[in-house]
Amino acid sequence: MLPSQLSSGDVIADRRADYAKMLAESGEPASASELMEQALELAPRWAAGWFTLATYREKAGDAPGAIAALNEVLALDAGDVFGARLKLAVLGGADVPDQPPSLYVERLFDDYADRFETSLVGKLGYSVPGKLAALIAETAGLPKHFRLAVDLGCGTGLLGPEIRAHVDLLEGYDLSKGMLAKAAEKGVYDHLGQADLSQEPELSGVFDAGLAPGRADLITAADVLMYLGNLHGVMAIVRKLSADDAVFAFSVEDAQQPDGYVLRDSLRFAHSEAYIREMLADHGFVVRDLTRSVIRMDGGKPVHGILFITSKSA
Repeated sequence: MLPSQLSSGDVIADRRADYAKMLAESGEPASASELMEQALELAPRWAAGWFTLATYREKAGDAPGAIAALNEVLALDAGDVFGARLKLAVLGGADVPDQPPSLYVERLFDDYADRFETSLVGKLGYSVPGKLAALIAETAGLPKHFRLAVDLGCGTGLLGPEIRAHVDLLEGYDLSKGMLAKAAEKGVYDHLGQADLSQEPELSGVFDAGLAPGRADLITAADVLMYLGNLHGVMAIVRKLSADDAVFAFSVEDAQQPDGYVLRDSLRFAHSEAYIREMLADHGFVVRDLTRSVIRMDGGKPVHGILFITSKSA
């Protein structure tokens, strides 16, 4: 829940929600649901409470009840800061959206920023930055040094140190101010800025403050595209950002299906190789190299990914 919505505004409702949480944590989601319903009778406009109820109902095996609770969330929270539409799609209560809500992604990573590296690298074995940097260096015919690199969705800056020695200037962009603050602490980026890669290029923030199009000869996106779904928009940003013959290096979660993309239970998108190749071709990029690899763990299971090295065609 958002810090501003931890309280329902009703002391008795909050108390019942606390007891419900205890029941859920002790493995009794059905009982937790009943108590949460009682809390919401007292505070029916508590969006975070409805989202919590949806979680308990889902764990109790009540998918229709979870869907009903998520629809209440959307009725109260038009910006969808909780990502209720994504969860509805996973449960079969709505079509898969092209993009997640920007407010949801921003909140997710702002909340995650302080523990991001400890959790992702230390506990989940996240390995994309090193693998992607190595693949850039190993791909035949690419420059060994770049004039200006732009790290899209830079997060806490894990990729920056991997490529810093091979670039003259390094820019980083992310939707989360919390993640950008962590990236700044590393001292490897020459410029950091907030950007929303789900927006049109002119509205994304990547070209603000006089930052020219066509300025980058290396563009990277490590563990970013799985939070976007339909990639036409971000590819338009990459194309506008790219100088002639620019290199675009990125990772996706592997959908392991013939085409298209899917929304997984993790609320991340996975893309097929065919879909990625189609997007690249539509926006004037050719694949120079790719590799499949386990990129992290999730729930004790490996997450399979594809790392692409591409270049802008003439």
